[in-house]
This record gives sequence, C-alpha cells and structure tokens, in this order.
Amino acid sequence: MNVFFKKIFFSLFLFLIAGMGSIFAQDNHQSMAQKAEQMDVTELILEHVSDAYWWHIITINKKDIAISLPIIVRGSDGKWHLFSSSHFEYGHADYLGFSIAAEGKYKGKIVETNTDGEEIRPLDFSLTKNAVSLLFTSTLLIILVLSCARWYKRYKVEESSPKGFVAAMELLITTLLDNVIKPCIGKNYARYAPYLLTVFFFIFINNLIGLIPIFPGGANVTGNIAFTGVLAVFTFVIVNIFGTKEYWKEIFWPNVPWWLKIPAPIMPAIEVVGMFTKPFALMIRLFANILAGHAIVLGLTCMIFITVSMGAAMNSAMSVLSVLMTIFIDVVELLVAFIQAYVFTLLSAVFIGLSQVKGHHAKD
Repeated sequence: MNVFFKKIFFSLFLFLIAGMGSIFAQDNHQSMAQKAEQMDVTELILEHVSDAYWWHIITINKKDIAISLPIIVRGSDGKWHLFSSSHFEYGHADYLGFSIAAEGKYKGKIVETNTDGEEIRPLDFSLTKNAVSLLFTSTLLIILVLSCARWYKRYKVEESSPKGFVAAMELLITTLLDNVIKPCIGKNYARYAPYLLTVFFFIFINNLIGLIPIFPGGANVTGNIAFTGVLAVFTFVIVNIFGTKEYWKEIFWPNVPWWLKIPAPIMPAIEVVGMFTKPFALMIRLFANILAGHAIVLGLTCMIFITVSMGAAMNSAMSVLSVLMTIFIDVVELLVAFIQAYVFTLLSAVFIGLSQVKGHHAKD
C-alpha cells in the first residue's frame, strides 16, 4: 500500500507541475516565446558544462547570485595580481587590463590586451569552479575514508561488524580487491591497490557531486578532459615505470617472425603506439561519457523553453515529457557514475597487470 500511495503522490506531483507550466505559459506566452526564440541551446549547454571563474548559484529577478573566486595572474609587465572575479561582472567588464575573452581561441579564459591590440594569455593560477570543486571533493573523501579508518581503529572486526556507511565502504573495497585488482595484477596487487582504490573513489565521488544541480554540486569535473587526462597520465607513468624487463622486451623485441622486426620494425612501432593509445582511451572514455550525460540532461531541460512558442498544450505536454525523461536520465547517470569509476579502475588494473608480465621460465 505504501508503494501504491507513493506512485499516486508522484503522479499528482507531475500533473501539478504540468498544470503550473500550462498556466504560466498562458499568462506569459508572448514574452517567453520571444526568449525561447533568442535561446541558443548549444551555447547554453556549453556554458553550463564549461569551467568558470565564479560559481553561479541562482538568478533572482534577473540578478545573478554567485560565489566569486580568487583571480591570480601574472601580467606581461611581470607583476602578479590578486583580486576577486567579481570585478569582471561575469565577463562583462575589464579590470587592471585583464578581461574574460568573449570569443576566439581563448573564449572563457582571462586575457590581456598587449600594445598591438592582440589578446594574449597571462600566466594564470586562478581558482576556477572545477578547481574549487576538486578541493571540496578531495577534503570530503579524506574525511569519509578517515572516519572508516577510525571505526576500525576503535573496534576489532572479530568483536563487532561494521554497519551503515562503513559497511558499504568495506563492501566496495573488498569487491574491487577480490574481483578487479587481484585477478588483473596478480601477487604484487598490494603495491598498486592504494592507487587504484583512490582513483575509483575519487572519480566516483566527483561523478556524484557533479549530478547535484545546486551548490556545492554542479561542477563538471570528470567531464573536463584536463581532469581525465591527468588521471590517465598517472596510470601511464605507473605502467611504464614499474613495468618488468619482459614487458619492455615484448614492446621493442616481441616474439614474432624476424621480418616483422628487421629491417622494418613494424611490430615494435605498433607496440610503442599502443603504449599511448591505452591512456588515451582511458581519458576519452571517462570524459565523453560524463560530458554526454550532462549535455543530455541540459538538452531535455531546454525542451520546456523551446516549445513555448508552439502553444500552451504542446508546451505542457513537452514539459511533462521533459521532466520524466530528465528524472530517468538522472537515475541512469547515478549508475553511470559508478560504472565509469569502475571501468577506469578496471582498465588501469588491466594495463598495470600487463606490465607485470614475466618470462615463460619464471616461477611463481
């Protein structure tokens, strides 16, 4: 019965939203239609998924409420400047010769105009929305992990079993160790387990925080190619620095017919290219999946405003469809948040395991 009443309440809630949307569309049809015609969906989506020098929270009565972030730049004169991003007025003003580029290859970035009138990039160490979100999620992850460690320090596993959040963390960690890290790497798994577990939880928590539409969520961290690229570089470095002699032998002198190695080193060239395609696949897979999910949610939300000019009936129907599809995609994104963290960890473990190969004569 409880489930039945929940379904009834949810249906009434959706109809209420649709009814409010219909009334709103009838009263403000002309003005909203004009705004919808001026809406550039592509620009809106790109603006929301890109990084920024401020953290926008809400707009009330055409007034933007946002958290201004510190700007730290070094100008062409060699002087360092520290000021608040509020001086830029969300990209509509200049300050101390610096501004936010509205177009061109530096669009959305801080630029400085030189004596020739050209826009150049200063040395920029400013804290952007993604950087602040990374600091927040890193602090949150440290607190969560230390709280679990504190429980194990206080209690003995033989005397008490963990419950709640600690039990969920133990389940995730043991699952990753037993089903991913150990089988993929082998007997030296303990050496790489801290890195792989850190990568999993770091990606997972950033994926979840990114799904929250209000502050402190909403930052598109894992949908930023710089973030995924750095993680891929970490895996690349670990794979190639700690690779065994047999691993490097298989790259530069693989066990193939001699004419594939001499005089044209075809197979070594393919193996060397493969060294770089593996981290590239890690980088693109995580970036593309998370970015696509955010873009789909924003696109479905824009349907409400795009269909205003089609009439109240069409707008109400599309508003209900947009809400339903957005809720569905958000639920899917919760699953994707876990899957992408799991896949990145799995592939990293596989690549590390391949670099730990030993000769056929070696004994376990």
